[in-house]
Amino acid sequence: MLYLVPQKISFEESILIMESLVTLRPEVVQKLLEMCRFVKVKRLFMYMAEKHRHPWVEKLDLSQIHFGKGKRRIVSGGELNPKYNITVPREQSEGTA
Repeated sequence: MLYLVPQKISFEESILIMESLVTLRPEVVQKLLEMCRFVKVKRLFMYMAEKHRHPWVEKLDLSQIHFGKGKRRIVSGGELNPKYNITVPREQSEGTA
């Protein structure tokens, strides 16, 4: 789903779906993020997970996940999230870890 943001899935819809992912198993998430080939997907996933303060986030070892280099523009006219180097809608950037 995150691969399709914003071309087919809106940023707002994806962040609402991510909100419900409270009970993910950190070891499974860790493995999936390590295996994922799309930098955009990994950055968006972590941005949204941290935004929702999911409890499993603190159990991930982000040093083992390759987030690529450079900035990624997710939305036009957005605001840069300095941690993940992605542009997000301005209203979403407030209150982000």
